[in-house]
Amino acid sequence: MASFATDDSPFNKVVGLGFGGVPTGDELAEIEHAYAVVGAPVQVELPHLADPEIGIALSRRGYQLESFENVLGIVVEAEYDVTPPDGIEIRPSADDELTVWLNLMADAVAVPDTQGVPWREEFPRDTYIEAERDAASADISRYIAMRNDEIAGGAGLRTAEGIAQFAGAATLPAHRRHGIQSALLSTRLSDAATADCDVGVITTQPASKSQQNAQRSGFDLLYTRAVLVKHTEVS
Repeated sequence: MASFATDDSPFNKVVGLGFGGVPTGDELAEIEHAYAVVGAPVQVELPHLADPEIGIALSRRGYQLESFENVLGIVVEAEYDVTPPDGIEIRPSADDELTVWLNLMADAVAVPDTQGVPWREEFPRDTYIEAERDAASADISRYIAMRNDEIAGGAGLRTAEGIAQFAGAATLPAHRRHGIQSALLSTRLSDAATADCDVGVITTQPASKSQQNAQRSGFDLLYTRAVLVKHTEVS
């Protein structure tokens, strides 16, 4: 799938490339032209499980490697211990506090964690908030983490057809390293079990704290994907 939402949106990307064979030059040209028309670069997320010929073809067409991301998965168990650390509470985020949740997430991601490989992508705050607003309307359940009665972090979860997608999670800098991310994970795993999900998936930066927390919660690395980008112009 090749998608475009708006300028600088995190939803502007080509996903799933490589799971259906090697694309032809004409198919790639069609995708590149579509992005050129809207003035956006082509960003391909290419899994390392794909046919190596795809990476060679993209390199020959001028795509450049910009970063890596890890996709982890877990077999969802029947139940989970959701007892949070002292002083921490995880609760659903109500519809009437959507603005609070959006600003919380934007504030948290604006100061990325320094452990592991840093995020390559940076988005304008308004663009990030609108992307999260769109995601929230796509049946994503929202969570808020409280620490000592202060809003400290947030996360999302989408469940469909037996799969739990662990959407973005973030903690405000002043509340990091206190177990909030692990508490958000265990709560969402429990909710995934309640929703009769069989498996869960999460995307992290390599060697990041998020990956460490996910692995401690039972997630295993499924594959690494390379992010390859080409800047195009209408010819």
